[in-house]
Amino acid sequence: MFASRSLNFGNLIRAAGATRFKHTLPDLPYEYSALEPVISREIMSLHHSKHHATYVNNLNAAEEKLAQAQAKGDIETIISLQPALKFNGGGHINHTIFWQNLSPKTSKPTDLLVKAIEKDFGSLENMKNQLATASVGVQGSGWGWLSYNKQMKKLQITTCQNQDPLQATTGLVPLFGIDVWEHAYYLQYKNVRADYVKAIFDVANWQDISARYENALK
Repeated sequence: MFASRSLNFGNLIRAAGATRFKHTLPDLPYEYSALEPVISREIMSLHHSKHHATYVNNLNAAEEKLAQAQAKGDIETIISLQPALKFNGGGHINHTIFWQNLSPKTSKPTDLLVKAIEKDFGSLENMKNQLATASVGVQGSGWGWLSYNKQMKKLQITTCQNQDPLQATTGLVPLFGIDVWEHAYYLQYKNVRADYVKAIFDVANWQDISARYENALK
């Protein structure tokens, strides 16, 4: 297990005075209605166009304030902005992965990923059950993750609170994330998070998950 570590926002922030990169809301690779009946059009529309968009807008605003504080050498403001950068930056990172992790097209994990899953969990079903249990068990809001531990060279299931970005806070490489914030499911599944988590495997994009695993091995 990795100890928590401070975030390095060097890749997110340009030097003070330079033209600042602005994050944008990514397009979905499918229609809002494409994941029905697992995830309704209404949820997908609100989740993407409202919630994810808010993280993007707030991240840009926080980075603008950070650039101004850096230009002034205002250390106190720089420090005070770290929670906003972590929360909104994490929200943007997590949701960008989440949309790609899902697909209306049926797919299967590659043989390479299946072998790794069988080695580390016994079977694909065991992995799904463990990931589902971890995701349902998140207290409050957060994410359940199938990840790759580069140090131990094995797959690992873990959870993150709120919008904490997995790799930036733990070093684990995110492969498949399950968003268990209520905005991801409540309009359709009410308070039965377990039903939502069980159903989401039906729209898992195993091609994307497998590609992330193979990239993590490099």
